[in-house]
Amino acid sequence: MNDSSSADSRSLVVFIATPLEPEHVATIGSLAPDRLEVVYDAELLPPLRYTADHKGIDGFARTSEQEDRWLTHLARAHILWDFPSIAADGSEGLAHAPDVRWIQTTSAGVGQRVKALGLVDSDVLITTASGVHAGPLAEFTFLTLLSHAKRQDHMRAEQAAHHWERFCGDELEGKTLAVIGVGSVGRRVAAVGRAFGMRVVALASPGSERTADEIGVDELFASDRMHDMLGETDALVLAIPHTPDTEGLIGREAFEALKPGAVLVNVARGQVVDEAALIDALRSGQVAFAGLDVFAVEPLPSGSPLWDMPNVIVSAHSSSTVASENRKITEIFCHNLRCYLDGRVEDMQNVLDKTRLY
Repeated sequence: MNDSSSADSRSLVVFIATPLEPEHVATIGSLAPDRLEVVYDAELLPPLRYTADHKGIDGFARTSEQEDRWLTHLARAHILWDFPSIAADGSEGLAHAPDVRWIQTTSAGVGQRVKALGLVDSDVLITTASGVHAGPLAEFTFLTLLSHAKRQDHMRAEQAAHHWERFCGDELEGKTLAVIGVGSVGRRVAAVGRAFGMRVVALASPGSERTADEIGVDELFASDRMHDMLGETDALVLAIPHTPDTEGLIGREAFEALKPGAVLVNVARGQVVDEAALIDALRSGQVAFAGLDVFAVEPLPSGSPLWDMPNVIVSAHSSSTVASENRKITEIFCHNLRCYLDGRVEDMQNVLDKTRLY
């Protein structure tokens, strides 16, 4: 792995390759101005669609002169904030950055992108935004669970009809919450679940030696006992990365093993669920309700039955995005920059394990 100790005496060039608010650019630029040249060229980046947007509007195109500047910045870069967009000739932006040694990404689940870019066997260091989205995704999880338990749709319909009739809802306390994927998001979900008085269980990763107490759950099921766990589950939360081992993990057999009437929340990746099997389970009532932030194909095709199902909340892969997101990623990046400049790569946060893809 290359690190800053191998650099020559000139400044390391940090190129901010996706949209970022000026105050965060200034924070990065003030970190070590004698050792870092921070390049942010707003004209070369698409206008934002929303706060903390890392992509910008569709259809944005640079002029010929702007494309030349874009390629010049990439050619000089040693460190990238985020993966650069496709170049005008259709090639990957990263292909024009031969001296890049480290990329700080703005997402946690970047393993498949790293694989697609051919970086798995490279010396390029990848750090992620792991942990930044734990709070917002836990909040989306409990929005889903509470919407179902408290019959929000029923209340809205009654309100619209100006109809007053008392009814009976449900509660989270005493229910079993199962978490698959106990990284930062899964652990936050578990902590909130316990605060609601839920019994929280989780599925251990293959080969993991962590205990239930270390993770913060009431019971930890061995990785080969997933179906046993599902049979006890009132609410299933998926927070696992997309890897070859997790693709299609929740398929027809898993839905058949799931306790009838359970709620599903997927804040992982769409590919970890067999979407056709999920739709069947929602139609039959095997899954009573689902909160879905991710899908097998994104954007979700207009013809997908999920759009019109009354027992589904569709979120456009946006549950993790909040106004504080870039500030938090900037804090991680600045910590990592200090470590990198000091030659303390071992102290950097969120270093991607490129063999596991997370």
